[in-house]
Amino acid sequence: LDTMQTMPGFVYLVPFVLLFGVGRVPALISTLIFALPPVVRATDLGIREVPGETIEASIMFGATDRQTLNKVRLPLARPAILVGTNQTINLAMSMVVIAALFGAGGLGQVVLRSLQTLAVGRAAEAGLAIVAMAILLDRFFSGLAEPDRHLPDRILRIAGGGIAAATFIGGLAGVRGFPESVTLHFAGPIDDAVDWAQVNLFDIADSGIGTGPFSDFVTIRFVTPLRELLSQDIPWPVLIAAVAVLALAIGSWRLAAGVAAALFGVGFLGMWELSMDTLAQTLVAVGATLLVGVPIGILTARSDRLRAAVRPGLDFLQTIPSFVLLVPVIMLFNVGRIPGIIASVLYALPAAIHFTDLGLRGVPKETVEAATSFGSTRRQRLRGVELPLAAPQIMTAVNQTIMLVLAMVVIAGLVGGGGLGLETVRALRRSDSVGRGFEAGIAIVLLAFVLDRLTRAAADRMRPPSATN
Repeated sequence: LDTMQTMPGFVYLVPFVLLFGVGRVPALISTLIFALPPVVRATDLGIREVPGETIEASIMFGATDRQTLNKVRLPLARPAILVGTNQTINLAMSMVVIAALFGAGGLGQVVLRSLQTLAVGRAAEAGLAIVAMAILLDRFFSGLAEPDRHLPDRILRIAGGGIAAATFIGGLAGVRGFPESVTLHFAGPIDDAVDWAQVNLFDIADSGIGTGPFSDFVTIRFVTPLRELLSQDIPWPVLIAAVAVLALAIGSWRLAAGVAAALFGVGFLGMWELSMDTLAQTLVAVGATLLVGVPIGILTARSDRLRAAVRPGLDFLQTIPSFVLLVPVIMLFNVGRIPGIIASVLYALPAAIHFTDLGLRGVPKETVEAATSFGSTRRQRLRGVELPLAAPQIMTAVNQTIMLVLAMVVIAGLVGGGGLGLETVRALRRSDSVGRGFEAGIAIVLLAFVLDRLTRAAADRMRPPSATN
């Protein structure tokens, strides 16, 4: 799963193109590979979090393993499975531009052609059509999975949403046969807004406030010092030993040996400095994502209305093609590491919010009521009861944030982000350096392995004993 989600799509698309030729088949295979892990991870998380006493009660009443799975485990794991389904749909839709690079066609081709001519507005139109399709699919499956809604009501609700989304898609994309008189175009205003922001927001009135000074501040204060610390100041044996000790403290000697071997493998491939550069960018992006995403997830867990209000925005962020986001970001922040970090934060933010929301909503109501009856304030309940009980799911949010940020390193490499992403792009641009691209891709996977295993071990330590039985 780590390999599937973090190996750059550019890398594993190459052998499929060689096997199946340019077209939709390699694009479908690569989309399946990239989008499958979230639903697997979320299903695993949901089933593991089913209370042990509930399963024991089912067994005591004579239920078989299959009956317990179908009647107890899966229904109780449904919220987590739905979050995974949402993530899988969004990731599949986000692959359309990369698939278009290999002849898949469709809206991805429209986005690609628009960005090649820097037509940001036209690319945004096609990108919003992709978002509308993702929202349609997400609401469709969410509606079918609601057990407490009468079937005719669900059908009418889903059909109504489908008609609205299909109308919006037709208006944006100009589908053949759709009346031109009701087609919506807003490429011009978007292009004008991007041009205005590029001129006026880089350094507002020479005040030292703007996108340019912000980019310099993050680079000088965070990215560069962290990169130099990991790649130069700390000797590589010391860093490997420190990570192994951390793994031993939160896990086992097998975990420690595994992460140490993975880090040594990064150096063995000759990718140590590039990997530390990528790791520094990843840590900054993950920190920024969690700093924004976890508080929003806490707020949405307390308010169904707020959750419904932010959900379309989260779908937009995770399904709008990264290339569409990158172009205006580049125009505002210039080429370098910062545009890649910002795009990674925007891309990973929905997962952090979704899993935090899921974890807090999964805290038993009777536990919260008991804390309230003992006089706890809302802040005390959050810090002393809800967050500790939701810690495994929040660590899953951290895990998925890391995976999604690492999945963006090649996109960041396209805009001068440096590190393994830039190395992959350089290798794949030359037909005689494809092997070097695979080496960089393997280094990304090894980094993902280390970070994934550490966060999963931390989540296991935080999981209540009854949930692991």
